[in-house]
Amino acid sequence: MPRRRRETTTPRKQPRQARSARLVRDVLQAAIRVLERDGAAGFNTVRVAERAGVSVGSLYQYFPNKQAILFRLQQEEWAATAALLDGILGDRRRGAAERLRAATVAFFRTELDEAPLRRALGDASPLYRDAPEAQEHRAHGMPLLSEIVAELAPRASRRRRAFLEELFAATLSAMGKHASEVAKTRADVDAWAAATADMFIAYARVQRGFRFHRRKT
Repeated sequence: MPRRRRETTTPRKQPRQARSARLVRDVLQAAIRVLERDGAAGFNTVRVAERAGVSVGSLYQYFPNKQAILFRLQQEEWAATAALLDGILGDRRRGAAERLRAATVAFFRTELDEAPLRRALGDASPLYRDAPEAQEHRAHGMPLLSEIVAELAPRASRRRRAFLEELFAATLSAMGKHASEVAKTRADVDAWAAATADMFIAYARVQRGFRFHRRKT
């Protein structure tokens, strides 16, 4: 069976004038509204163009397909999240545990506030999961997280610290999504965030040079 052709996520061109920049911004804002209303399954360029009040032809001048629009939205969401977490985790006036708790609460709140959009982008993630930008995003915050983990678990081995970093990143993503789906209020989300952070901090602090052992077969 022939392999399905992968759609490009690269924009056709970049806006150079204020008018074209405004058109692109209108398209992206319309795309957010369509995603929130219809989800990734109901997302297409025709609906986006209608919502933006532009022709499909004008949209195609900048975005060759719906995948390119979704990827641009995902890149902007990645950048906003990275800036938020960098500001908190990089604040060395506070201890590691305090920074980790604050970052977890902030992330969970954004998950609640932007739940429909993030859920739709998550559904569309197979379109660009292996893109270089996606890999860069996953690696972006690791130096700061490594610093936090080293302070929380100073006696853990390097390999164990790497495991803890991956564990926290995965837990933050999964639990943030879960909390946004079950919580009714921001106070509920804060409770989920505090519990998640405290569990991780407690687990990290009891590490004592843990070694991985292969299970005998």
